Amino acid sequence: MKANTAIGIGAGLFCVLLSVILEGGNPMALFEIPAFVIVIGGTGAAAFASTTLEQMKHIPALYKKAFRGNDLDHHAAIEQMVGMAEKARRDGLLALEDQLAKVDDEFTRKGVQLVVDGTDSDLVRSILNSDIDGMAARHKANAHLFAVAGGFAPTLGIIGTVLGLVHVLENLSTPNKLGAAIAGAFIATLYGVGSANLIFLPVANKLKELAGEELLYREMQLEAVLAIQAGDNPRMLTEKLETFLPPESRAARRNTKAEPVSVPMPESEAEAA
Repeated sequence: MKANTAIGIGAGLFCVLLSVILEGGNPMALFEIPAFVIVIGGTGAAAFASTTLEQMKHIPALYKKAFRGNDLDHHAAIEQMVGMAEKARRDGLLALEDQLAKVDDEFTRKGVQLVVDGTDSDLVRSILNSDIDGMAARHKANAHLFAVAGGFAPTLGIIGTVLGLVHVLENLSTPNKLGAAIAGAFIATLYGVGSANLIFLPVANKLKELAGEELLYREMQLEAVLAIQAGDNPRMLTEKLETFLPPESRAARRNTKAEPVSVPMPESEAEAA
């Protein structure tokens, strides 16, 4: 379920608002502009100070990625690579050059191109591993950005609360307004702790999970490319690539392949029957 991150965050925020309503409070009382500025603005500034401008530019895309999930079709990738292995064993590695246009994944296309160009297998592995290492480093930095924001937000919330209490102490001469002022001061703490635990840290954890999925997918493609270059049997290649799938997906794939295919009877034979 790719949208589970967005659903989880939405459900968490809804639970907070629902708890306020059940306690007889007014949800609109949670909207405090000064608290929002100090927590969200301060967290953004602190995160910016901890990273680079280029990294900050990727934040909208990272939210989109966390909410949508990876678009990786392992089963289609296995079928494609096994098909290439069959063609390579039948017509030779150079015949794969005609298949490159059909390969949408840039990493896979690069690996197959290296094989077609006759690159040594050790060099192919080294080049593709370098790509994988670079991808892993980028994904780690992306998740770390949100983890950092999740660490700063509660602290900024406390700062906002302290500033609010300072303002309360400056107005002790109006006791009838102290209750609302103190309540408003603690909204900043709510913003800080809530944003960290309902938004920033969940997104960071989701990005880590997605990075792990993509890393496993790249490793599967790497093994497929090297197997094609080595001339491995397509049946053995299928078995090797299926080890990268979860057990339930592996079983479902085999059951699907084992189902008999219904071939429609020609109309003439059907009428005769």
